[in-house]
Amino acid sequence: MKTVRLGLVGLGNIGRFHVGYLTQGKINRCQLVAVCDEIAPDPKYPGVKFFKSSAEMIRSGEIDAIIIATPHFIHTSIGIDALQNGMHVMVEKPISAHKADAERLLAEASKYPGQVFAGMFQLRVEPRYVKIRKLIESGDLGAITRINWIITDWYRTEAYYASGGWRATWKGEGGGVLLNQCLHQLDLLQWLCGMPDRVRGFCTLGRYHNIEVEDDVTCYMEWTNGATGVFISSTGEAPGTNRFEICGTRGKLVVENNQVKFTRLDADMIEFSRTAKTGFAKPEVWNVEIPFENANNPHGILMQNFVDAILDGTPLIAPGQQGMGSVELANVLLYSSLIKQTVDLPMDSHAWENKLNQLIAESRHEKKVVQVSGDDFTKSFNR
Repeated sequence: MKTVRLGLVGLGNIGRFHVGYLTQGKINRCQLVAVCDEIAPDPKYPGVKFFKSSAEMIRSGEIDAIIIATPHFIHTSIGIDALQNGMHVMVEKPISAHKADAERLLAEASKYPGQVFAGMFQLRVEPRYVKIRKLIESGDLGAITRINWIITDWYRTEAYYASGGWRATWKGEGGGVLLNQCLHQLDLLQWLCGMPDRVRGFCTLGRYHNIEVEDDVTCYMEWTNGATGVFISSTGEAPGTNRFEICGTRGKLVVENNQVKFTRLDADMIEFSRTAKTGFAKPEVWNVEIPFENANNPHGILMQNFVDAILDGTPLIAPGQQGMGSVELANVLLYSSLIKQTVDLPMDSHAWENKLNQLIAESRHEKKVVQVSGDDFTKSFNR
């Protein structure tokens, strides 16, 4: 194979975004040859065949790989079908709507080691987070002691939620702000700091909108080494905040307003405390602003990496298996809130699946879908 023949299923916002750069020839050795959507009409992209069924497209013999960009609940079934039929698979976030389904998808992917299975977690290639990861891994930040991420600038209107019947429903989405808007931040949280040991979520369902899922959350987390963290988010707060702090024994990182600032200590704060001769002494600090440039089309970078992995065996930046962490965090933070208890990780995936099925069965929320004008949703990419 010299060129990857790519098919895309799902022509919603993110699906059409992928089509945009793929049809412009911006990914080397890759050609978008087919798209699929069971609801949308044939968009008639030049040189691209349209299918009404993902199963038909997968079995057509015309594609080698697939991008899954559908509503959450069918990521798993389409992914499994594609893997069983020899496809390389790229899944948009989240890899599945809930952990139990993610386990099923990953179990299937493990049967086909020769097929590339990747997740679209594009913030992993944003230079600011790449540099932060290097600082943590190098030990320059010391041992992590506290994490605080306030990301409440996901403001969404009622029109946003009314734009699709699946949005903000237990049956169609499986959750709200945690599973949809915050998935990339939850992926980064565990990619940079590791998975916590236990969590306690405090989530409000439909606080700001006429929806049945959570749109306002405050969550507490604990890690093995004693580090603690708070994660706060909302789709109803304006103007909102996006501030990410990571505190370590050798300093503090703050990501805010498109800047990364590192307050670096000249001594480990724990050791300094133990050896200081006066009560109000503090380690000396250096205030450093870490320069970076925003990545140019990070989705495209991950797609190129996916193609290179298929053709050359290049290691994946975001293996699909690593998509489990963000799904589990989104699930467990909400589950903890609903049962009003602290939950240890790894969580019982079937306990949340059972709870979610109960929420679906008992739902009486009436969703009114309306046509809305198109917005530039890409403004939310660089966070």
